[in-house]
Amino acid sequence: MSIPIRIDPSRDILGLIDVQPTFMPGGELPVPEGDAVLPVIEQLLAGPLGHAFATQDWHPPGHLSFASSHPGRRPFESVMLPYGPQTLWPDHALQESHGAAIHPRVAQARIEAIIRKGFRREIDSYSAFFENDRKTPTGLDGWLRSRGFSRLFLAGLATDFCVAYSAEDAARLGYEVFVIEDACRGIGLPLEDGRTTLDASRERLLGLGVHFIASGDIG
Repeated sequence: MSIPIRIDPSRDILGLIDVQPTFMPGGELPVPEGDAVLPVIEQLLAGPLGHAFATQDWHPPGHLSFASSHPGRRPFESVMLPYGPQTLWPDHALQESHGAAIHPRVAQARIEAIIRKGFRREIDSYSAFFENDRKTPTGLDGWLRSRGFSRLFLAGLATDFCVAYSAEDAARLGYEVFVIEDACRGIGLPLEDGRTTLDASRERLLGLGVHFIASGDIG
């Protein structure tokens, strides 16, 4: 039996990554079982983690990450953009659409900041901290540091993309990072080496010292 992780409200914060209908069944880019994160997140928001932030994918029409912006290309193909390789997605998280909203089951009264990302047409953004060029900041790091937070507990969608990139950047920036596995769901795209994006992201994050926990591990 694992020892519960004791929460220190002065340094610990819950990060809800892209908990939006667009990534859930019936949405434009559904993550398998994406809506299964909702009851776990509801419990987390009612639990000992007294602080929370959220990210919100927020794309303009014609975003360059959309397959529809590249004639002849299909969703989930990869293209090379000025900042590097980019997976192409179905149109999703369109600004001001129902799908782009924070899911209504998320108690926003507990959320102290919402970081919108992917709003620049020319560049995608997976991470809560940087655009996909890995250098254009979202401003989250400065906000967290000004509030004194040093441990991040991440939940949301998708495990192998926006959650993983957020966890990686947080670890590289010096935060202690916990991924709450039962509060996340992934896509699992196949890779050329036989692994999936879920396998690769987990290996990468473990190598950076990111912890993988269950919601029940939080005391």
